[in-house]
Amino acid sequence: MERLRTASLFSGCGGMDLGMLGGFGFLNTEYSRNPIDIVYAIDNDIYACEIYNSNFQHKCTHEDIRKVKAADIPFHHILTGGFPCQSFSIVAQNPPRLGYKDEKGRLFFEMCRVLKEKKPLCFIAENVKGILSANDGQAFPLILKNFEDAGYYARYSLLDSSDYGVPQRRERVFVVGFRDLEVLWKFQFPKPTTKESKVSLSSVLLPENGVDEKYYFSDKAINGMEKVREKMNKGRVQDINKPCSTIGAHLAKVSLNSTDPVLRIDGRYRRFTPREAARIQSFPESFILVGSDIRQYRAIGNAVPPVLMWHITREVLRAIGKTVKEDYLAFENEATKIRI
Repeated sequence: MERLRTASLFSGCGGMDLGMLGGFGFLNTEYSRNPIDIVYAIDNDIYACEIYNSNFQHKCTHEDIRKVKAADIPFHHILTGGFPCQSFSIVAQNPPRLGYKDEKGRLFFEMCRVLKEKKPLCFIAENVKGILSANDGQAFPLILKNFEDAGYYARYSLLDSSDYGVPQRRERVFVVGFRDLEVLWKFQFPKPTTKESKVSLSSVLLPENGVDEKYYFSDKAINGMEKVREKMNKGRVQDINKPCSTIGAHLAKVSLNSTDPVLRIDGRYRRFTPREAARIQSFPESFILVGSDIRQYRAIGNAVPPVLMWHITREVLRAIGKTVKEDYLAFENEATKIRI
């Protein structure tokens, strides 16, 4: 197969992009390099861009996608992005329309705008589980309708990363769309690889003698929890023999009275280190973390697990390879000489 070109929107620190590329190892498993080149990446978080640019040869542009003309985005075969969904609303019209409550809600339409204007072969979008029930379940069908109006046949699935070799229970919705209906028929979401043999949290934890004291909760915090134990969440202490609960972007602010995962080892409570958080997300050991702990937690917590994305990418490549002729891809690649 010809190498496929990918454009990445809302790239963050690069979880989706690393999974697309492959060519990395995680927990003694090698995830082979895919025939993909990323020709464009963009994110509006400068700190996430710094982490991204410390790990990839191609660079992530720090910019607001709403300010970018589609004509300035290089020709690509695949468009990817995990667009924000917190702000969707249903406009009170007949028929109902997808609207937004604030500026973040507009970002979904930016992905559709690029799809309409650049017309890649395929797109891969990712979002939180809650998107399925947003606005009493009315928003998601309209999201699919917007992808359809952009010229794509789409299929979606709710995937749990712990089913694919990731030591974390993280459910996310993936939407994959193709311009060619025949290719969609060939596409299937990846079958679980570790559904019956989950990877444990213990496999990615640092030795306790290697953890800085700053990650442990103070005696004051622990004593305060003990006094009102029955009223507190107790930090959702993790069973290290099972996958971790979902980690978020605010691990730096985790407390013993939150729903965020924490550790209790040898009677001491602590939060994860940024490196442990990266491992929980299935980033390889070679992935470079830069910036403050707060910035690292935010970028890692918002990322797509690379290992899960690698499995999805393989199925996309398999579907395209079964249907799209080599001469068609070659023609599209030839077009890059004109369009870039």
